[in-house]
Formats: sequence, structure tokens, C-alpha cells
Amino acid sequence: MTDASSAAESAPPPAPSYTSTGTLITPRPKRMPFWDNARFACIVLVVLGHAVQRLTYDSDIALGLYLLIYAFHMPAFAIISGYFSKSDPPNRRQLARVLTDIVVPYIIFEGLWTVTKLIVEGRANPNITEPSWTLWFLLALGIFRLILPYLALLRWPLAWTLLISIGAGYLPNIDSTFSLSRTLGLLPFFALGWWLHERDIVRRLDLFRRRAWATATAAASFLIAGWAAWYFIDGWRAMNLREWLFYDDNYADIGGTQWWAGGVRLVLMAAALILSAAFFALVPRGGHWWTHFGQYTMYVYLLHSFVLYPFRESGVLRGLDPTWIWLPIVIVLSVLIALGLATKPVRRIFRPVVEPRPSWLFADSSLAHKEGRREDPTGSRRPPEAAASPRRHRHADPRQNG
Repeated sequence: MTDASSAAESAPPPAPSYTSTGTLITPRPKRMPFWDNARFACIVLVVLGHAVQRLTYDSDIALGLYLLIYAFHMPAFAIISGYFSKSDPPNRRQLARVLTDIVVPYIIFEGLWTVTKLIVEGRANPNITEPSWTLWFLLALGIFRLILPYLALLRWPLAWTLLISIGAGYLPNIDSTFSLSRTLGLLPFFALGWWLHERDIVRRLDLFRRRAWATATAAASFLIAGWAAWYFIDGWRAMNLREWLFYDDNYADIGGTQWWAGGVRLVLMAAALILSAAFFALVPRGGHWWTHFGQYTMYVYLLHSFVLYPFRESGVLRGLDPTWIWLPIVIVLSVLIALGLATKPVRRIFRPVVEPRPSWLFADSSLAHKEGRREDPTGSRRPPEAAASPRRHRHADPRQNG
């Protein structure tokens, strides 16, 4: 059976059409359902990981699920981010979008979190250099996008990012300030996504084609990883694996005082790569009723923490027993939260804070004009894979990136 995306990529070019004045009409490239499916699946995992966190203190099964999710879901998001990022030097409008899509929303939501904590907890620390809860990824995206043109100039960009990620863990002065530790830790995955697109690996290897052996291998990978996460739970708890998977603290702070502590991160990155590949192999290729929600994952990402905050702080998720009843309930509720926050009414209400367009901020107010819609935490609105024509081989100029 041929999947929809593969058929779309091999479809013949449509006949050109013109306006009444003879102007060529350029059709908008068809969206590939795979990427929206992958985005939405990733954001569900983000919500689930945060929702299940309080259960991990009382349930080994919940902790095993938590570790499995954190082993790959943010690396997978970083790969998607890199795949849809350009390595060309940014123009004025692209630089402005770093402000409108990342910096301004970050400041807005930091302010909202300060007010929320002040009301609920009676105290707050309005420190913009320390991202609140989920906001660290916004800053990571901004840094990723700004440094990518420089990475693209290097001969071995993946090797350099790997060296940076592992080396950063040895330096105690690289911490969560402006989310620098996590940004450098996840940088290889972002660079890998860009490299896959730059070298046209997905199309050349026909990776969108559904293969039975790949699906079976991917499913087996998750079964084995899930079993290992649960069976060796005492060992993972003893080594503080949860903190290692955050890519946030330096090795010494989480018990890695040996000289070879960087090897632990390297192993975890290899595991993340394997599970991310398995995740992408299992993502549906065709369109479904929920596929379009993958276009609005930024709303889910920025808003879901406010939905979960009362449950986390009230303690209602502690001591829930039996786990075999409550864990499935939390999983279902996480999916419903992700679906609900991506709906049109929610987007209409929260668009001013999720997609701010402050024309007063720029000397040229046109730089703040809306360019399409916010699609996902990858921060990209680049057109999807062209369905009409295969991309040319671009090895000659590494700066060209779709």
C-alpha cells in the first residue's frame, strides 16, 4: 500500500496556471501530513511528560514511562526544528521574526508566570534570565536559529556540535541562565535535523515510505526501552537518570564526577537518536482528523503548563492508587489537553500573546506584520516538502537550504 506522502512526492508537476493579465500563479506547496503528525505526537508527549511527573514519586511504572518519554521527545523536537531551519544568513524580516516569534512571547509568558506565582504562592522571582518551566525551549530555538549560519560554514558541523554538547557538561559556569546548558546539550540534534535536510537524506533514502520491517523494529525498540526503563528502575533512580535526561546541569552536580562522565551523555544521546528514529518510523504518514492540530503546537506548548500548574501544586496527583487505573487516565487527559489547546477558539483568544505582532517595536512597522500562522515550537514557517518537483543536489553550496 502506497502512503499519501510518498505518492505526493512522486506526483507529476501540475500544469501552470495564469491570471487574466498573464501573471504566472505559483501554487502553494502541499503540506505533508507526516510533519504535522510528528509535531502533534511530540507535543502530546511534552504534555504527558509534565502531567505524569507527580505520579513518578509514588509509582515505578509512572517513573519508567517518564524516563522513556524524556529519553527522546525533546531531541526529536530539536531534530524537527533543525529540519525546517535555514542556514542562509538571515535577512531583516527573519531577524525581526526572532523577536516577534521568540523574544516577545518569552517576555510575555515570563511576566504571566511571575504574576501567577505571586498570586498562587505569594512569592515570585521576576528574573528574566532564568526561564520558567517550559519557556527554556523558546530561548533554545532563538539561539539555534542565530548560530546555524555559522555552523553551516564548518567542515564537520555535526562533530563540532557533539563536541560542544559533551564538553559543556564539564563546565560548571554553563548553567540554566538563558537556558544555555540545555541549548548546548541539544544542539547536535538540531544540527542533525538541518543536516538531514541539507543533504536531502529523507528523499534520497525514501524514508517516508512505510516499510514493515522498519515499523516492527521501531515498535520493538520502544518495547525494549520501556521494559529497561521499568526493570532497572532502581538503578536509574540511583544514578539520577532523570536529571541526566534534562541536559540542564553539569555532570558534577548530578553525580558525574568521573573524567568519563561525558561518555554517559554520549550514550544517552545515542539512545535518544535510536528512539527518535523509531518514533519517526511509527508516525503515521497520511492525513487524519487530528493532523491539522500539528500546525498549532506552539499554543499547546506555551499554554499547557498553566493548565497543569494547579494539579501539580495542589498535590492531587500524589498517592493515586492503583497506578493501572490512574496512569491511563492521565494519558488520556494529556491527549485531550493537547487537542483542546490547539482548537480554533483557544487560538483566537490567546493569539495576541502567543503570536504578538508589536508594530510599535520596530522602526519599520511592516516587519511586525503577520506572515502566516504560528505552526509549532520549531519556529519555522518554511513551506513543506515540495510535492511537484524533487529538490536538486545541493552539496556544492552548504548555505543553500530550501
